[in-house]
Amino acid sequence: MKIFSTATETNQNVKTDKKITIFSTAQAPHVLWHYSKSTLAWNLVFCSWQIALDPGSDELVPWGIEEQTRQACRNIRAVLWEHKLWLKDVVKTTIYISDMKHVEKINDLYKDYFVLKPARTLVEVKSLPKWALIEIEAIAMVR
Repeated sequence: MKIFSTATETNQNVKTDKKITIFSTAQAPHVLWHYSKSTLAWNLVFCSWQIALDPGSDELVPWGIEEQTRQACRNIRAVLWEHKLWLKDVVKTTIYISDMKHVEKINDLYKDYFVLKPARTLVEVKSLPKWALIEIEAIAMVR
């Protein structure tokens, strides 16, 4: 785990401390643009979107929606692990897909990873980075 930065801010009016920590991991693919893989804020971990990039090559897994869904879920799991969290700690996911015809296949695989059924939003979009078929982001709670 590599911590890139920690920012602490004290609000004089409320007298609270806000701490935000940005994390990175070699177990998940490198980020493509200017963002972090995850951010810890208070007791929540915000995982940035993950597509089906192979962490070893940073290349898109080309084998269809099933394998891309599995890889995106594995990438989210790797990011969470840097916080010593599991997929069971996820309280919310957002899934972006390139075609609604894939919903049933995604659901069949998704339930194997997110067994506690976190809240979820699923959105069809015109295109995703590297022409991926699926993109997943997650919010997890530190217990």
